[in-house]
Amino acid sequence: MSEAFEALTRLVAAGDVVVLSGAGLSTESGIPDYRGPSGAARRHTPMTYQVFTRDPLARRRYWARSHLGWQTIARAAPNDGHRAVARLQDAGLLGGIITQNVDGLHTAAGATGVIELHGRLDEVTCLDCGNATGREELHRRLSEANPGFDAQVAHVNPDGDVDLPDEAVTGFRIVDCGLCGTGMLKPDVVFFGETVPAPRVADCFALVERARALLVLGSSLTVMSGRRFVLRAARHGIPVAIVNQGVTRGDGYATLRLDAPLGATLSALADRCAAAPAPV
Repeated sequence: MSEAFEALTRLVAAGDVVVLSGAGLSTESGIPDYRGPSGAARRHTPMTYQVFTRDPLARRRYWARSHLGWQTIARAAPNDGHRAVARLQDAGLLGGIITQNVDGLHTAAGATGVIELHGRLDEVTCLDCGNATGREELHRRLSEANPGFDAQVAHVNPDGDVDLPDEAVTGFRIVDCGLCGTGMLKPDVVFFGETVPAPRVADCFALVERARALLVLGSSLTVMSGRRFVLRAARHGIPVAIVNQGVTRGDGYATLRLDAPLGATLSALADRCAAAPAPV
């Protein structure tokens, strides 16, 4: 093993580590990331909250694309990286898990108490009455409202959106809230132009400030939503370790940096650290 891996092992084995994960952790589950080597740059402008709520045509395009993309997200299963994080938590080495992902794979792998910074794609909320439903129920209703709708999907984004030409979504029918009957439905995720709930951000900052180290997994840290926790850790003199394929905007703050595949690296890390007695 490399010297950097040995240093990472010592850091994690000491315990009280907070994990911050990004889309790169889920690529081995078949969900491409945005910027890493297994992903691609966005081909279309990301949906914003303002456009989603104000433009019926844009909302129809979003739900048509997301309806197809959800099938990929729903089939995705936790990979070795997710399972390794859960093993580290079971071994008592983690002080918390923060994820920028909306795929729910940390929890599916057995991790508990995960703070899902940007929400979860498998949950849907009515913006009028507040009713929450599961995404599978919405998928069933959209399928019934659009029999035979099936377009060729070339690329699925980490948020479940896909790339489709406008003509492919012509005629797609969206559905309203099944409880109040007229409410606008939105996936329970934070769109661009929308802010992460303040209490959730405060909980993340509190975790980071109590940590002995911050471990960033599979995030380019391009957006401030995740990078702010690296900045907070650095400001408090808390070591920051980054495991990611490709450069990140947090590299200048990292005390330890590994450019390596997440699944194999984290599995080896868990084998080494989880076998040792938990720190007192």
